[in-house]
Amino acid sequence: MMHLDKHHEPRTNGTLLRQLSRRPFQLNRLIEENLQLFQMYCNPNFPKPFSFSHLLLNRKYPVGPCKTFADDSGLVYPEWKTELDKEYNRLLETANREVNILDFGAIGDGKTDSTTAFQKAIGSGRVKVIVPAGTFLVKGLKLPSWTCLIGRGKGVTTIKFHPGAPKKTRLVQNADFRYGNDHILVEGLTLDWNVERLGQAEKTSAGNNRSSCLTFAHVTYGWVKNVEAVNAGLHGFDVSSTRYHYLGDGFLAPGRSRYIWLDGITASGFGDDGITTHHSDYIFISNSYCFHPSGRAHTEGFSNSNGIEIDDGSRYVWLCNNATTGCFGGVEIKAHHNASAASHVHIYGHLSVRDNRSFNFRHIGHHKGKDANSKSANHIVAANLVSIAPVFTDLYKDSTPRSLVVSAYQNVVINGLTAIGDPDYDFKGNPVIAIQYRAKNVVLKNINISGFKNAKRIKGKDRCVLVK
Repeated sequence: MMHLDKHHEPRTNGTLLRQLSRRPFQLNRLIEENLQLFQMYCNPNFPKPFSFSHLLLNRKYPVGPCKTFADDSGLVYPEWKTELDKEYNRLLETANREVNILDFGAIGDGKTDSTTAFQKAIGSGRVKVIVPAGTFLVKGLKLPSWTCLIGRGKGVTTIKFHPGAPKKTRLVQNADFRYGNDHILVEGLTLDWNVERLGQAEKTSAGNNRSSCLTFAHVTYGWVKNVEAVNAGLHGFDVSSTRYHYLGDGFLAPGRSRYIWLDGITASGFGDDGITTHHSDYIFISNSYCFHPSGRAHTEGFSNSNGIEIDDGSRYVWLCNNATTGCFGGVEIKAHHNASAASHVHIYGHLSVRDNRSFNFRHIGHHKGKDANSKSANHIVAANLVSIAPVFTDLYKDSTPRSLVVSAYQNVVINGLTAIGDPDYDFKGNPVIAIQYRAKNVVLKNINISGFKNAKRIKGKDRCVLVK
């Protein structure tokens, strides 16, 4: 069976997915086919949640239908990426003053506190800060608008938490959560949260959106490229609003991040999720890899630690050619019971190896007969998914393995899922795919299941449409 280790190069994900998929496909044709399936079997008139927050904030944070495209390299992307690319060029033109962190007194010896040197180099922004090879200790960095923070590459340039940094601190974040920031680039770094500084603390996070390696909260136009997050207390990478909001299903949170691209990033040892989004719009995550969480942000044995989690209130999110291994969920699209669900999520290519639930789509608290219907769990399109050997896990001890779970969500198209079991692993009579708990208008096409020992194939056929 396939195994992915810490040396896996995420930019090979697309090649691996093409090799493992059990059918040939042409990307632009696949995109068109998914649109036709959605129009044929789903309900495009899903009622929009009504709340005063929507009335007040929809004008400030407008969203609308977006087309999906593919280029010759195999990258599938949203049409708004064109706008993002233009803004990227504006950032490079505006942040045209280049400085080297060494000229401000930073020392990359892994011992010296270089926080002040970074603060002086970053200043009020409009600057490109170059960080050479070495390990630089800091007590947290705050990036203003129009700032580029650029290292020499993963494992070459490391920014690491000083041993005296409090648990609640974020290693790298934008400067102004309240009023927001824009045009920020972080590239070519390893971010080490230095969890060892906490000793044997039972939990490694301090609540809400604190304790992560990199947080964009209320950021418009942001880029994270070729960055590694190591041993985060909470999340490796968090694209978020000013704070996490739990004011009910249908609530539209303020302070949203918008137009963010995470590309070629890696996360490991994270306390909760490797990559996560909350209350944000227009997010693109590509060519990335998340593996082997610690789960220490949760009580032992109850760690909902996902490789990639598209969480509460996220809208219009695209994922392309990512990979996960050793996580609770490979990709989880979800919400808590007291928040709006993520919606309008598009996945084109994901490799899940030995995760507990490769693809897990749910709105907690809106599943069963006595629960209220979800007002927001709507619109997922996923294609070219590969699930290799889902397994039981100590992260969440009572969770049974699955390749795919859809609960509470409506209007879901899955076109191309290759599920390959370990023939020597006892699946204990569990289904490989479960469509359950108020799921509606779920379309399954090009599903290939093989190699599972003592397993049911699909549970909940009466809740979905199987298209040949």
